[in-house]
Amino acid sequence: MQPKIAIIYLSFHCEPYMDDVVSSLKKLTYPHDRIEFVIVDNPHPEFGPSVKYIEENIIPLSGLSIPHVTLLPQETNLGFGAGNNAGVRWALDHGFDYVYFHNNDGFMAANCLEPIVQAMENNRKIGAGQSLMLLHPETELINSTGNAFHYLGFGFCNEYRKPMKDVKLLAQKSVAYASGAALLIRTETIRRYGMWDNDFWMYHEDLEWSFRLRSVGYDIVMVRDSVFYHKYQFSRSISKFFWMERNRYGTMLMFFRWPTLILLAPMALVLEFGLILFAVKGGWWQERKKVYAYWLKKSSWQLWLKKRAYIQSIRKIRDRDLMNLAVPGIYFQDKSTDNPLVNYVGNPIMTVYYWLVVKILIWW
Repeated sequence: MQPKIAIIYLSFHCEPYMDDVVSSLKKLTYPHDRIEFVIVDNPHPEFGPSVKYIEENIIPLSGLSIPHVTLLPQETNLGFGAGNNAGVRWALDHGFDYVYFHNNDGFMAANCLEPIVQAMENNRKIGAGQSLMLLHPETELINSTGNAFHYLGFGFCNEYRKPMKDVKLLAQKSVAYASGAALLIRTETIRRYGMWDNDFWMYHEDLEWSFRLRSVGYDIVMVRDSVFYHKYQFSRSISKFFWMERNRYGTMLMFFRWPTLILLAPMALVLEFGLILFAVKGGWWQERKKVYAYWLKKSSWQLWLKKRAYIQSIRKIRDRDLMNLAVPGIYFQDKSTDNPLVNYVGNPIMTVYYWLVVKILIWW
């Protein structure tokens, strides 16, 4: 019998995307009786819940033309981590072997599940597997071949918008961290090392989870023949900046030893001045101030130092091992974020610091 998979779909105003999702579910070649499509409805603050739409349009197909559907409506928006965790708890309670996290605005290729399940069944050292993510409708372009990690805590899609024909990919490759948009993980691993971290709310929670699993000895991989199509749109919503920056600092604090953080501090301070300038120019200075206000609270430090204590107690690898996964510059360039100052000043300076300080001095 093939492993049982709970596909967890975090619904967030899903109506514009559900036709493609349903179409892909119908075409899945993985045995439908070994799949549960778990919809966690996270009410949208503007559009409200999608429960009525799901009950009228999706539930009638359950167990017939698509795999069986379970709907878990939530009273309030729980954020990405806690919302997905509602589905994880259901999967754990119902004896599933794997959970596949399926982004709201994407859909799976017909044979998406077989290659990624087989990769993880063949190698128990793989902690999490990500599908190859292609853009849609520009399906010849890459969304992510696994995510890149910058040594100061930034994360971004690797090989974003590169044509597939120009990229040679191994059937399976180790990645810095896996995108939470198309991610497979064993329930056994979740029982042992925990779910998504609810406190992240959104952004960098997939970086934290991948690093958590790496810290205890697992590998994180991208599986080329498991394809997920993503209707990705880079949005410059100002509210994003608070969560991205708060969680970037928190992740660094959790995983790196104090000597590492001290060595990174000079470059981090230089970067901070640059980010302040960008915030003032870009109109998100108020969000930046919220980040500083958050980290001036005693309760914030208590929360993240507690997380740090847990990670440091379970980790089996060195900071150097994590830093070997890092890139020296910020190379994700959506047209809306492309900036000559980053390309021709920031990245060269950060690259020099990476090779002279990070690669040479961090040996622990």
